[in-house]
Amino acid sequence: MIIESKLIEQPYSGKYKETIFDVESNWNSSDWTYVEFIEKDFNTWCGVFRGAPRGISFSKKHKSILILTSDYLYEMNSLNSTLVDYEANEVYKNLTVDEISGDFLISDEYKIEIIQLPLSNKVLIESPIEMDLIEFTSWSNNKLKIACSELTNWDNQFYLELDPKLRKINILNSEIKK
Repeated sequence: MIIESKLIEQPYSGKYKETIFDVESNWNSSDWTYVEFIEKDFNTWCGVFRGAPRGISFSKKHKSILILTSDYLYEMNSLNSTLVDYEANEVYKNLTVDEISGDFLISDEYKIEIIQLPLSNKVLIESPIEMDLIEFTSWSNNKLKIACSELTNWDNQFYLELDPKLRKINILNSEIKK
C-alpha cells in the first residue's frame, strides 16, 4: 500500500526498482516523469510515466493518486500500486486534491474542473470571470487560492478563491499590470 508519493528528478540507475507506465501512441513525447512511491513497509520504488511532469496529488480518501504529465493524466490505486486508468492530456496544467472530500481539482488555461473519479467524471466549476493562464497557488482554510488573468485582457490580474464544497469561485481582488 502506497502511503506517500512525490515527483523526483530522473534517478541514478539502480537506486530504485522502477516500473514503467507507458502508453503506446505515435503522438507521445520523448519526455518522462519520475515519481517516488513509499509503501506502508517503507519500501521505496520509482514509477516512470510518459510526458514531462506537471503535477501529482494523492487522495487518501479515494485511495487514488493522479499523476499529470504533458502527455497523459494517470490514475493509480494506492492500495495495490496498479494503474487504474489514463487519458490523453495536452491541455491540463494544474492538479491538486481537496483533502476534505478527497476529490481532485484540475485546470487547463481557461477552466477548472473537479474530478470525482473515474477520470471521465469531471464537473466544470463556473467562474465569475473568463479566466486565462490559471495557476493554483495554495490552500488556506480548505479553500484553493488561484491566480489568473482575464481572458483577452492579460493586463488584468485576478486573485480568486475556490470553495470546493460549495463549488463556487469568488474574486478576492484584482490588479492591472503596467
